Amino acid sequence: MAKDKTTFTCTECGGTSPRWLGKCPSCGAWNTLIEQVAEAGPGKNRLSAPQGYAGLAHAQPVMPLAAIEAQDVARTPSGIEELDRVLGGGIVEGGVVLIGGDPGIGKSTLLLQAMDALQRAGLPALYVTGEESGAQVALRSRRLGIDGSQVQLLAEIQLEKILATVDATQPAVVVIDSIQTTYSDQLTSAPGSVAQVRECAAHLTRMAKGTGIAVILVGHVTKEGALAGPRVLEHMVDTVLYFEGDTHSQFRLVRAIKNRFGAVNEIGVFAMTEKGLKGVSNPSAIFLSQHSEPVPGSCVMVTLEGTRPLLVEIQALVDSGGPSPRRLSVGLDKDRLAMLLAVLHRHAGVACMDQDVFVNAVGGVRISEPAADLAVMLAITSSLRGKALPQGFIAFGEVGLAGEVRPAPRGQERLREAAKLGFSVAVVPKANAPKKPIEGLTIHAVERVEEAMNVVRGMG
Repeated sequence: MAKDKTTFTCTECGGTSPRWLGKCPSCGAWNTLIEQVAEAGPGKNRLSAPQGYAGLAHAQPVMPLAAIEAQDVARTPSGIEELDRVLGGGIVEGGVVLIGGDPGIGKSTLLLQAMDALQRAGLPALYVTGEESGAQVALRSRRLGIDGSQVQLLAEIQLEKILATVDATQPAVVVIDSIQTTYSDQLTSAPGSVAQVRECAAHLTRMAKGTGIAVILVGHVTKEGALAGPRVLEHMVDTVLYFEGDTHSQFRLVRAIKNRFGAVNEIGVFAMTEKGLKGVSNPSAIFLSQHSEPVPGSCVMVTLEGTRPLLVEIQALVDSGGPSPRRLSVGLDKDRLAMLLAVLHRHAGVACMDQDVFVNAVGGVRISEPAADLAVMLAITSSLRGKALPQGFIAFGEVGLAGEVRPAPRGQERLREAAKLGFSVAVVPKANAPKKPIEGLTIHAVERVEEAMNVVRGMG
C-alpha cells in the first residue's frame, strides 16, 4: 500500500513545506511545522461548488457609489448593557463576532447569560459546545440562577452536523464554543490546526452572511495573549472582542479590537459574582484607590476608553536606587516612562537618575494614550518630594520632548466626568481649558511642564 503524501504546515502562519525544518520559511517562527496528510482532491476548488463559496452577494452591474442605497443595520440588544456597549448597540443580523480570552475568565458564562436573555426576548438561540457535555452546561446554568432556560443546546464538534442542525432549527443566534474544537470532514487534519480553524470559520461566516443568522465564535488565546490560530480568523469576522483581567480579580474588561458596526477600543466592565457576570455602570470607582486622606505619589487622571471617560489613579513610588536604578511600569508604556523622566530632568529640574521609579495604573487597566503623561510626571514629583497632591485633584495632558503640554482629545467631556464625581481641582493643557467655567471645578491651564510643577507647588 502506497504511503500517503505528507506536508508540513506552520501553526503560526499556515505556510507549507515539503519537509520538516526547524524554522518556518514563510514567517520565520521556530518549531512550528507539524506533519499532516496532503489534501487529495480534484483540480477545482471544492469551495466553488454551489453550496461552497460563491460570492456573498449576488452579481450586480458596476454602479456609482452614490446610486447605491445605504441601509443602516438593525441591532438587537443582548439584554446585557455592557456587552451591547462593546458590540456597538447589540447583535447584528448576519454578523460574526469572535470573542477571545484566557481560560476561566468567563467567556462561556457571559455568552450563556446573553443567549438566555435573547431567548427570553423572543430570539431563538442555539448554543453549540465542543468542550463540555450538555450536563456540564446545564449545571453552569443552575449555578448562574438561570432556571427554565429554553436555549437550545447541541454538543457537537463536526462542522457539517452543526450546519445541518442550524439549517433544521433556524435560530437567530448561534454560539460556537469553541472554534478550535470544531473540525470539517473535508480535511484530514486534527481540530485546532490552522487549516481546520480557517475552513470552519470560513463556512460559518458564509452561512451567517447567506442566512442572516448571527454567529458568535469563542476563540482560545496563546501564552502571549493573541488569538490562537491564523490571523486570517480576525480578518474574516465583523467584530473581535478580547476578555481582559486577572482571573484572581473580581472585575473583567471586554474590549473591542475590531468592529464593523461600532467604535473600536470600546470597553465593557463586568464584575464576577456568584450569579455570573454583572455589568458595572460606574467603572471609575474600580480604578480609584480608596485613601482616607491624600498620599504622596498618587495622581488621578481621566482617560478615554472608546466613547466613555474613565477616572484612573496613577501611582508612583520613587526610592533611592543602587548603582543601576530600576524603571518599572505596570499598565503604562515602559519606554514612555523613560522619556518622561528625561523631560522632567531637562525642563523641570527634577532629577531621578539615581532613583528607582515604579509606576502603576490602579485596577489592572492598560493606558495606551499619551494623555497620561502629565499625571505620571506629577505623581513621580509628588513621591520624590514626599508631599501629597491636594484632595480632589486631577490632571491630564500629553507632554512633548520640548517640555510643552499638548491637548488631549475631548477634554471637555473629561472635565465634566471629573466634576460629576466630585473632583474640585484640575491641571489641564491650555487648549483644553473650557470657555465656560464648570461648576465646582477650579481649572489651571498650563502650556509647559515647569508651569504645571509651579502650580502644584503653590497648592502644597
